[in-house]
Amino acid sequence: MLVLAWLGVLAMSAQELNCKVTINSDQIQGTNKSVFETLQKAATEFMNNTRWTGYEYEISERIDCSIFIIVNNYTGSTFESEIQIQASRPVYNSSYKTPIFHYNDEKLIFSYNEGDPLSFDETFFGNNLTQVLAFYAYIIIGTDCDSFSKLGGTPFFRKAENIVNQAQGTSEAGWRAFEDSHNRYALINNILDDVAKPYREFFYTYHRNGLDEMNIAMEKSRAKIADNIPVLKTVYKSRPSMIIISEFVECKIDELVNIFSKGTSTERKTVYETLSYLAPTMQNRIDALK
Repeated sequence: MLVLAWLGVLAMSAQELNCKVTINSDQIQGTNKSVFETLQKAATEFMNNTRWTGYEYEISERIDCSIFIIVNNYTGSTFESEIQIQASRPVYNSSYKTPIFHYNDEKLIFSYNEGDPLSFDETFFGNNLTQVLAFYAYIIIGTDCDSFSKLGGTPFFRKAENIVNQAQGTSEAGWRAFEDSHNRYALINNILDDVAKPYREFFYTYHRNGLDEMNIAMEKSRAKIADNIPVLKTVYKSRPSMIIISEFVECKIDELVNIFSKGTSTERKTVYETLSYLAPTMQNRIDALK
């Protein structure tokens, strides 16, 4: 009976991610499409079957995420593409899932032959595709952990940083220091920068003391977010190149407008002024808070 019970626990445990990978090859003409189908299946299995942490996740605890790879050019075994990553997590006491990460990476170039196994070893830099997927797996897990525990994602962000450090000795695009202000190097350096610590603490407050408490004490939870949201402006002012702030706003803007459309005039004013400063190009959406 003990053996059966133990087997039952194993059967109910799962890997960390519930990831849907989509390979879009619409721009590629006159090519056998089976390679894209095989790649999609391999990448999905890689993300969902790799054990990324030492934690035991229940099936219901797996992090919902999606990866959308748009292939712009395919020659031989070389794929020139861009990748879009999204992740969400459930809100306590509700059926709502809140977006926690949304990012567009425009420089993904990798080699893949149909049937190639995808594997990851954190001790060295392997195939560029698996390194990119592993990097974002750790970013997703770290972001999820940050939303449940203050700075709880740091160990996983450090693993993502390790991949970036290994990549510095390669010629692969999207990794190198100061290559541009919106690549993987910039992303992880933003996250782990001491300047970003108040933002990451706000990220925790937003989710645990704000969203997760909404159905229990809506006014108190909404006030908690409004009281703390000016930290986004403070962090951005101190480091305008902090792309994680603009990414947060893009990810959360509709959610924030929805929450504070029912807020007090003081709350609406605070959130409106913060969002207007950080995202002037989205003013038409922010104006709903006037």
